[in-house]
Amino acid sequence: MDLGLKGTKAIVTGGSKGIGRAIAMMLADEGAHVSICARTKADVDATVKALRAKGVTAHGAALDVANADAVKAWVDAAAKALGGIDIVVPNVSALAIENTPAGWRKAFDVDMMHTVHTVDAALPYLEASQSGSIVIISSISGVEIDFAAGPYGATKAQLIHYAKGLSCQLAPKGIRCNAVSPGNTYFEGGVWPMIEKNMPDLFKLALSKNKTGRMATAEEVANGAVFLASPRATFITGTNLIIDGAVTNRVA
Repeated sequence: MDLGLKGTKAIVTGGSKGIGRAIAMMLADEGAHVSICARTKADVDATVKALRAKGVTAHGAALDVANADAVKAWVDAAAKALGGIDIVVPNVSALAIENTPAGWRKAFDVDMMHTVHTVDAALPYLEASQSGSIVIISSISGVEIDFAAGPYGATKAQLIHYAKGLSCQLAPKGIRCNAVSPGNTYFEGGVWPMIEKNMPDLFKLALSKNKTGRMATAEEVANGAVFLASPRATFITGTNLIIDGAVTNRVA
């Protein structure tokens, strides 16, 4: 299926590894021009090189997404490099699990506020687009209580609420906004290989709750996110797409 993404311009935070990188690569495979940001310059440079190898315009910057000024500067630079912005994918998470004041602050500053700052900076470009779309990466921890209840889960729930609010506010402007809530997602350099190595009991418990007997791949999550971002999903807005292999037991 042609998703109608050829020639569109997309920005992805945390685009150098895991789910963010898979989304950036899939967008490029569909012909979209892509800008990413991440903390480590070497990772950003390597990903930009891989994106360009797909025949699209690619741009990237190394920055801390908790810095609102740095986020805005990247968004503006991305719009200049790509020739506008049609798609925004805020993806970065601090993975703050610890129930401490520092954990709560980190989750809010990184997960929540980096999303707000990215969307706010991109809005003028989205308003000028003919196919403006925002896809916010949340988590099943935002819809169901699990071991990540606390800063991580509560902030992921905020993101789902924020996405729904944006969908209602921006619909008259022709801009869509959806959330994607992945279940356990296993990729090299991610949290689950680290847990598998250092906390095998927790890993075994988490894996046992996956009814398919495995965790998702980053590419499987990207499939849903890229579809929602695309013109093929023109009447889908305000939804939260759960990609979890039936690990959750919720009905609605």
